[in-house]
Amino acid sequence: MIEIKLFGKRWKNPTVLASGVLSTTLKSLERVAEEGAGAVTTKSLTIEERKGHQGPNIVEVECGLLNAMGYPNPGIDEGIKEFSNWKREEPLIISIAGKDKEEFARLAEKIEESGFRPTAIEAAISCPHTPGYGLMADQSGPDSVSKITRAIKEKTKIPLIIKLSPSAPGEVAAAKAAEEAGADAINMGNTIGPGMKIDIERKKPILGFGRGGLSGPAIKPITMRCVYDIYDAVDIPIIATGGVVTGEDAIEYVMAGASAIGIGTGAYYRTPKVFKKVASEMSEWLMEHGYKNVEEIRGAAHE
Repeated sequence: MIEIKLFGKRWKNPTVLASGVLSTTLKSLERVAEEGAGAVTTKSLTIEERKGHQGPNIVEVECGLLNAMGYPNPGIDEGIKEFSNWKREEPLIISIAGKDKEEFARLAEKIEESGFRPTAIEAAISCPHTPGYGLMADQSGPDSVSKITRAIKEKTKIPLIIKLSPSAPGEVAAAKAAEEAGADAINMGNTIGPGMKIDIERKKPILGFGRGGLSGPAIKPITMRCVYDIYDAVDIPIIATGGVVTGEDAIEYVMAGASAIGIGTGAYYRTPKVFKKVASEMSEWLMEHGYKNVEEIRGAAHE
């Protein structure tokens, strides 16, 4: 009932582990798949190893989480060694993060030349809390998105997902530019921000980096609108990522036009079992409302 097909592979359900959450090792990805995720995404890999920002890196706020990780990862070469041992049937998506189109191209080339064939590559071209990586809000116009997309596609034939942020204006034009440049899907979106929480006793920001990206239920209405608008503008699939905690959240995104549903902060609220729970709740809703499969409601809010 809720099986989908994306990038030529069957997904047992539309849920996918978002990059950055429970995704730093092969074992952690395997655990998430065992808990019911339809697909998994690795932590973003950069050219060189990164330790990330000084902690604390995550803090709960009234409406979600603020995080400033700073892309901690072992580097692309070690990352390929780690994740190329993936043996499960669930699709594996490799996330990459670069400082410019040349770095994104090098990252894609390294994956291509390694012989490792993940289901897709996801290019994180925006980050609200790691200066120097991806595109800042004032740089994320269609031209920049197009150049990065083309640079990656020139180096690999692996399906490419362009990950956009609801923080950056012009997301529809950016999505169209990515599609025209050869992207195979859009991931909308990323955390929103940067934001801040202050410890009033210490008189200092709580996060080690000071600022962080906001995730969780608070960003869902904004990401929802972005997905809705992008669906009207492109023909490639959309992965909706932002504030999904329940099956009803996921159904709402599908009606807005999403083909798959990214879950990150939801694992904090409902443990890694959130994937199995969301999939079950989606199935129950579809049966109760007389639908045979999830495809019947995709984009329904546009009718």
